[in-house]
Amino acid sequence: MNKSPEVSPFVHLHVHTEYSLVDGICRISNLIDQVQMLHMPSIAITDISNIYGVVKFYRRCADRGIKPVIGVELAIATERGAGDRPRIVLLCRNNQGYRFLCELLSKLHSQSQSSGEIAVTKDALAAGGEDLIALSGGLHGEVGQALLTENHLQAQVLVQEYRDLFPGNFYLEVSKTGQAGEEEYLQRVLPLAAEAHVPIVASNNVRYVNKGEYEAHEIRVCINDGRILDDPRRPRRYTEQQHLRSSEEMIDLFRDLPQAIENSVQIARRCNVFLEFDKVHMPAIPAAASGDVNQLLEDTAEQRLQVRLASVGGTDQSEYPVRLKEELTIIREMGYADYFLIVADFIDWARQVSIPVGPGRGSGAGSLVAYALGITQLDPIRYGLLFERFLNPERVSLPDFDIDFCMLGRDRVIEYVVDRYGADKVAQIITFNSLAARAVVRDVGRVMGLPYGFCDVLAKLVPFEVGMTLEKALEQDEEMRTRYETEPEVGQLIDNARLLEGLPRNAGKHAGGIVIAPRSITDYTALYWEQGMAQPVTQFDKDDLESIGLVKFDFLGLRTLTVIDWTLSRVNQRKRDRDSPQIDLAALPVDDLTTYEFIRSGRTTAIFQLESRGMRELIERMKPENFDDLIALVALFRPGPLQSGMVDDYIDRKHGRKKVNYPHELVEQILLPTYGVILYQEQVMQIAQVLAGYTLGAADLLRRAMGKKKPEEMERQRSIFVEGAEKRGVKTRTANSIFDLMEKFAGYGFNKSHSAAYAMLSYQTAWLKNHYPADFMAAALSADMEHTDKIVTLVDECRNLEIEVLPPDINQCGYEFTVASDSSIRYGLGAVKGVGQKAVENILSERDANGSFADLFDFCLRVDGQKCNKRACEALITSGSLDVFGAHRAALLRDLPVAMSLAGQQEDTRSSGQGDMFGLQPPENVHEKNSSVRPWSERKRLEEERKSLGLYLSGHPILYHAAELAQIVDGKIASIKPRPERTITIAGLVVEFRTYNTRRGDNMAFISLDDQTARADVSVFGDLYSGTRKMVQSESLLVVTGTCSTDERTGELQVRADQIDTIGSLRSRALTKITVSLNQDTQPGSVLPSLSDLLQGMVGTHTDLEIQYFNSRGDAISMILGTEWRIDVSDKLIEELHRLFGVPNVHLNYDPNRLHAPVQKQQDRAA
Repeated sequence: MNKSPEVSPFVHLHVHTEYSLVDGICRISNLIDQVQMLHMPSIAITDISNIYGVVKFYRRCADRGIKPVIGVELAIATERGAGDRPRIVLLCRNNQGYRFLCELLSKLHSQSQSSGEIAVTKDALAAGGEDLIALSGGLHGEVGQALLTENHLQAQVLVQEYRDLFPGNFYLEVSKTGQAGEEEYLQRVLPLAAEAHVPIVASNNVRYVNKGEYEAHEIRVCINDGRILDDPRRPRRYTEQQHLRSSEEMIDLFRDLPQAIENSVQIARRCNVFLEFDKVHMPAIPAAASGDVNQLLEDTAEQRLQVRLASVGGTDQSEYPVRLKEELTIIREMGYADYFLIVADFIDWARQVSIPVGPGRGSGAGSLVAYALGITQLDPIRYGLLFERFLNPERVSLPDFDIDFCMLGRDRVIEYVVDRYGADKVAQIITFNSLAARAVVRDVGRVMGLPYGFCDVLAKLVPFEVGMTLEKALEQDEEMRTRYETEPEVGQLIDNARLLEGLPRNAGKHAGGIVIAPRSITDYTALYWEQGMAQPVTQFDKDDLESIGLVKFDFLGLRTLTVIDWTLSRVNQRKRDRDSPQIDLAALPVDDLTTYEFIRSGRTTAIFQLESRGMRELIERMKPENFDDLIALVALFRPGPLQSGMVDDYIDRKHGRKKVNYPHELVEQILLPTYGVILYQEQVMQIAQVLAGYTLGAADLLRRAMGKKKPEEMERQRSIFVEGAEKRGVKTRTANSIFDLMEKFAGYGFNKSHSAAYAMLSYQTAWLKNHYPADFMAAALSADMEHTDKIVTLVDECRNLEIEVLPPDINQCGYEFTVASDSSIRYGLGAVKGVGQKAVENILSERDANGSFADLFDFCLRVDGQKCNKRACEALITSGSLDVFGAHRAALLRDLPVAMSLAGQQEDTRSSGQGDMFGLQPPENVHEKNSSVRPWSERKRLEEERKSLGLYLSGHPILYHAAELAQIVDGKIASIKPRPERTITIAGLVVEFRTYNTRRGDNMAFISLDDQTARADVSVFGDLYSGTRKMVQSESLLVVTGTCSTDERTGELQVRADQIDTIGSLRSRALTKITVSLNQDTQPGSVLPSLSDLLQGMVGTHTDLEIQYFNSRGDAISMILGTEWRIDVSDKLIEELHRLFGVPNVHLNYDPNRLHAPVQKQQDRAA
């Protein structure tokens, strides 16, 4: 251990890092760097009930020359409440102690699933006493709590118990951090230690690195506890002195107890755990337990490849056995035969039980062995994919297949693996949810006692981008930066949030990672359980598991496979009914011209990888014509190629606008498919092989070096490359030029294996959507029922495909979306918000057993009221699912309590065993009352429909405002003919919203407006965006005035906004008068009192009310009511006027001169 020459060392043995989660904000990197700066020789990690951070801690210590001590803090199981349980600190003396600790923690977390807390019994500690060192926990330990209650006898008994549990390894912990009771504890523990001959050790109960971080730590604790910082009732368990004190400070603090300091060093010397980082712990395939696993792999691969090739036929197959043998040799040498066989095994099982499996993705698609075994479905030779990109014998790394399964079948495959390899050897992988930028602002603001709305507005100023931090947000968002600099509350909140940003908040489960170990997983890491988990998860994340040599398998749930499976099931069922040949996607040719034409049309919603707006724009430019184009399309749609000019160069060459040049004739065949552009990483490797004599393994190292751009390594590689090229007759200047070209594009080059695998799924989904659009869209809608935003997009796409989405119908619809005809889809009842799966299943079961429902009362009497409760019934009504009963929705809602009450009475009667000889019938006057229930207005009906469905299905809100908008806009979006610099006014619902930063650093937004005839893209810049931010982020109906143009790529209308309004803001500014017309048939005495009552609550300052009366001869008399009758116009007022006087007799009059507000007033008006 390294020592500072000036001072005797001290070792902190009780430290909570960021991974303690309950408390502690010591970031491991900062903590170890500070330890190094303070010349401390060693440090311990003792997080609460876990070892989440141990590998990161261990490796950081090793990098900094610090000795790591591994430990944990646990609660002792006593009769006290969970929050008051005494604590103990356990440190691992050796690897046996580490393994014991892993097993112990795993058991405790498993038990906590039922008990809800983690606490260890002394009996459970007995077996590990010789391999662990125990610190008593100070005044928070069991001995300390006995001493604080002056129970000296109990303290003596406890000390003896712990001495017996940990022979020669038990220490009484003492600290001086200013906590209540600390002095009393010290005065009582020292005589006890002397009397019992138990050594003492000093600690500082470290919770944060630097002295000024106390408040940030308190906020972290409050976030975990759900408390407010200023709550006088919250426990104050920590002090301002629990930072990482230096050796000098600790020695000075304990100058009266030097042995407590020395013992910290002695304990650290006794703790010696060694983690291995250079060994792979490969699990074994059970089938090879008694034989040669390499021979098993070779025999299996050769046999299955022959079957594959026999089904293809007609091609030169001489290369296949040669390539297979080369790959098998490398796999044998690297010791990965088991890995390939294990992956093939669970994929085979999945296919046997009809669980859809993806074609493979990532670099693994470059393996012919994987193709032969059925792990991947892409022929790597046919598509020019390289094995060395996956496994490089010159760069030893673990193989890593990413396997996609249908979302619904993935868990079944995991269960199979658990059963086959043993529950003790299989676990899922932990992940940590962190305090990300937006979340930490909300959490810290809540803890500081700031209003939710205040914090939410501030959080939403943080741009929604991957990798966004508060630092970046302050740079990018002008409003956030201004508020930070001018509002003290905002400044304090952001400063506190930055101290906590990025810390782990809680543990979760990795989306797809599974680890299979050759022995019990607890030999390597502890396991973590929480309620609801079917399998445990490792306490190390995926990176830490890989670093200690455990092998990870990725079981990914891919929704696209579910969509494909459901589509094929429906289509093939119809084909079976007609005795027609069924579709086999595995045998589907990739040369269907109509499918590529369909892709080029831009109708790519729900097509894998091709549905984003940016991708549609790229498709419009590139116009893919074949599968190679599709592979390139996937590879090009990334920031690097898009921003570097590579995309423009590729497209211009493809369409003949730029001449195709090759840097040398030797590489022409390599670059021919990509028009001379180095698009794929495999091309970089092949150029190095052909031009400079690299092996493919060495070429992979070159590719990686170019990606990292280390100057020394690049100069070394350039020398090797140029020398090899010169030997093949390439001029030095040309060789250097090609190396420069490779280096430039290597950073942008994409893994072709991955791109090809994704392109296959893109083609398959496009083919299905092209040939079976209704089946495909019904499957896509069903797969995304829980995502309202996706449902909105998919329903809109159905309209584009001229497929009608029929409204929900309780007597016709199923749980999922179903195909009614080639041009119509029935809505899925499972997509109605607030109903729930159990309720729908109960409804369908009853309908299947006893037929359609006759009316609301029949429905309520027959379904289970516990499953289909009042809230579910209300959602069914408002969504239109019960419109089939004939009554309007307001009447159905009015009758619902009566119907449910009758159903409840019937259930009570049935339960009591008493029959009702007359039967329960709905009251006779119920249907008579229906006529007295006013039907909802069109606006109310649509709004309630949107709440229950998440979208407007049976109509569009803009239709409600059609007459009003006719005075405001220049026409419907579809009818607008853009002319350069023409100023237009349009209206529509906001259906898409995106923000960007301009080159000057200003914020701007792009919104998409939809008026049911077409969409328009609206750009909102600078001050206008700042002033209308809330408007454009809502789902409101907006009126936009601006300069128009046409998007050359999509043909859609584009508008650069000069003014943005809501209907409400326009009414308050420009709606000068409402005219109500009365004819000779109207009795003023019958309506004017109602009008007077209505206006009482609507009095305002903006709009006059005019009464216009027509006599029998058609003469009109008009009267504008006095200024005291001026009104503020709302949708509710207009609806009531329509009800009283009829829609044709209510006229809204806008002053055209007031429609356009001065630009400088935009911000004030919007605010």
